[in-house]
Amino acid sequence: MSAPKKPPVGDKQDKGREVQAMFASIAPRYDLLNGVLSLGVDRAWRRAAAAEALALKPARLLDVATGTGDFALELRTRADARTTVVGSDFVPEMLEIARRKAGARRLDIVFEEGDALGLPYADGSFDAVTCAFGFRNFADYAAGLAEFWRVLAPGGRLVILEFPPPAPGLFGDVFRFYFQQVLPRIGGLVSGNGGAYTYLPESVLAFPPPEQLAQLMRATGFRTRYRALTFGIAGIWVGDKL
Repeated sequence: MSAPKKPPVGDKQDKGREVQAMFASIAPRYDLLNGVLSLGVDRAWRRAAAAEALALKPARLLDVATGTGDFALELRTRADARTTVVGSDFVPEMLEIARRKAGARRLDIVFEEGDALGLPYADGSFDAVTCAFGFRNFADYAAGLAEFWRVLAPGGRLVILEFPPPAPGLFGDVFRFYFQQVLPRIGGLVSGNGGAYTYLPESVLAFPPPEQLAQLMRATGFRTRYRALTFGIAGIWVGDKL
């Protein structure tokens, strides 16, 4: 069976079907690759983002583009027992893995199929919305932010954890080389889908710089701040709906 077509990268791209097919094809080895390729530091990034999302003690929390559920699991583990955690994704194969992981750990999380650009929830349904390493895959960033705003209740918080483009300088150059030359080879070898791990660095390089995304969030209505993680490899954007 041939690998799915590699999606286009960047904003305002018709890539939903290609993204869906690509993640379905790598779902069984997605978690293994994430740990290997990030050297495990992604766990610390999730902890930092979860702390931001839970700071206001939300009663209902939605994790969009939840994938295999790692961030939803982090949120459920750290949240108040009375907090409802919902994970949403449009790739059934990823959601099935997420459900198995939650069941194995006896964690109560609702995993539901849904498109981030047309979330199946009423206005103001959640006190917090999160998106970890999925936002750059959206076909339309402004439309995604508008959906986040819509489903958030007044006083709610949005937290986006994502890879910004590598900053100029030696560390950025080294990371760019790793991302473009090393990661696709390892990812392709383990997953059998080289295109998926060529898409990953390309999607990061095409992603808006931190301040540009912050401006998009402010234009949506969010009071926004940004925090760089691990020399800027990853970053957290926090948006509060006042």
